[in-house]
Amino acid sequence: MLEGCVPWPAEAAHKYRALGLWEDLTVAEMVERTMRAAPDKDALVFGDRHISYAELVRSSRRLALALLELGLKPRERVVMQLPNVPEFVIAYLALNWIGAIPVTALRAHRHAEVRHFIRASGAAAYLIPDVIGSFDYRPMAAEMAGEFPFLRHVIVAGEPAPGQRALQPLIDGGAPEDDASAARLRAVRPSPDQVSTMLLSGGTTSMSKLIPRTHNDYVLNARLCAQAAGFDRGTVFMAILPLGHNYNLASPGLLGTFYAGGSVVIATGTDTEAVFAAVERERVTAIASVVPLISNWLHSEVPRRFDLSSLKVVQNGGARLAPELRIRLREQFGCTPQEIYGTAEGLINMTRLDDPDDLLLESSGAPVSEFDEIKVLDDDDREVPDGEPGELVTRGPYTIRGYYNAPEKNAEAFTPDGFYRMGDIVRKRGRHVFTEGRRKDLINRGGEKISCDEIENLIFGLPQVKVVALVGLPDPVFGEKACACVILQPGTTLGFEELIAYLRAQKIASFKLPERLAIMDAFPVSPVGKILKRELRDRLSAQATP
Repeated sequence: MLEGCVPWPAEAAHKYRALGLWEDLTVAEMVERTMRAAPDKDALVFGDRHISYAELVRSSRRLALALLELGLKPRERVVMQLPNVPEFVIAYLALNWIGAIPVTALRAHRHAEVRHFIRASGAAAYLIPDVIGSFDYRPMAAEMAGEFPFLRHVIVAGEPAPGQRALQPLIDGGAPEDDASAARLRAVRPSPDQVSTMLLSGGTTSMSKLIPRTHNDYVLNARLCAQAAGFDRGTVFMAILPLGHNYNLASPGLLGTFYAGGSVVIATGTDTEAVFAAVERERVTAIASVVPLISNWLHSEVPRRFDLSSLKVVQNGGARLAPELRIRLREQFGCTPQEIYGTAEGLINMTRLDDPDDLLLESSGAPVSEFDEIKVLDDDDREVPDGEPGELVTRGPYTIRGYYNAPEKNAEAFTPDGFYRMGDIVRKRGRHVFTEGRRKDLINRGGEKISCDEIENLIFGLPQVKVVALVGLPDPVFGEKACACVILQPGTTLGFEELIAYLRAQKIASFKLPERLAIMDAFPVSPVGKILKRELRDRLSAQATP
């Protein structure tokens, strides 16, 4: 395994192979296996573009060969920050063919986050779009290339800046598929025990940690989630959320659909009319969504104008969907709501489509594998009885045993016997879990996680700030929104617009920006001086939002 990663114990690895859980297949080979069964079937649909499995495999292999020609090597890391376009999928598979490792950044990430990802991963390449909306990624990439000598390549989906290289000619101009090129790809084939993908942690500390997922465990992740979702060759899955998220990439998402032999429709945006026009046109059977989108759809007249008879399942992930919204999904769309709760580190829980209503509408699901070990622990790491609240911990055949190059974080995040601490407070009933909130200081804004530590540290950079506490307040659309509570230095002032302008200057992702500022004279504190954030939240929630 890649140096800096924590492997599964040999005994556990042997067990997972013996049980047929690990197939000793790479991610790209899994897609190729599906291609052999149905080469002409649509793998991807994006607007008017229809890309067959044969074309997807062929394009990804051509790009893989072109990347080898550039000098990219197996096990080198590549920060991928592409939006939801077919080129994301082609590039992701190309890297998997040659054993290079994609680090899946999101399009919303900016200088601070990207700098961290490149430094932490030691990335040899950075893959970006040219411009999305008003943001040009090329100057940011040029800045990173100047800062990190080991970042040898910047590859642009679109028009490159000087010193950068265009992606499309690499896809179009790669070596043709012949015996020599096939042999070259075989020569660099990664071991299925090797890292396939580096996902980003939700970030309960100042910056995301890198999550190394191996080919064996990630193929299994996709397979199990696809089975729990009832995916098969007739599945037409719509991807609206970022493909770089574990949820939309493999839980079941893109890779789960490919495992099952279905087709993926990549939405061209989040506009409700465009989404449901595509559902009707492409006969979509499953959509992966989040609370804000689902809430908007249920309060809109737009979906009623389209034929939704193909739609069987609407999945929800990132934050718990209220039972009343699950009921409305079933009534208004005539489909089954499916809750998906898990972590990029591994464990995925899903409600099953045939669950009784008390579980389907209330729970956060059950583990997708019978070999997922789960326990609920109290503050002293003692297991609590079913029905009692505590922190969920897990280990299993697709849950990592450690972050990349992070021994100190690993000591905090994993128990001595290898269980990963989810950080969530849950109650367990049999194998089903019922989530109740976070154990650590994290705000969940519509599935995007905001580290309170990170934003508080930045706000402390303002000279007029004496004390700051970031808290999450209830929000009907996003679940939570961030409020910056500030005690000012005597004789100073701070306005909301000034705070936001300062934070934007730090070049952080926009979803991390506070949506409210509360200037206070004092905070509630414990006898030992710890800020009582729950009391702060309760006090602010009782006030009218300005």
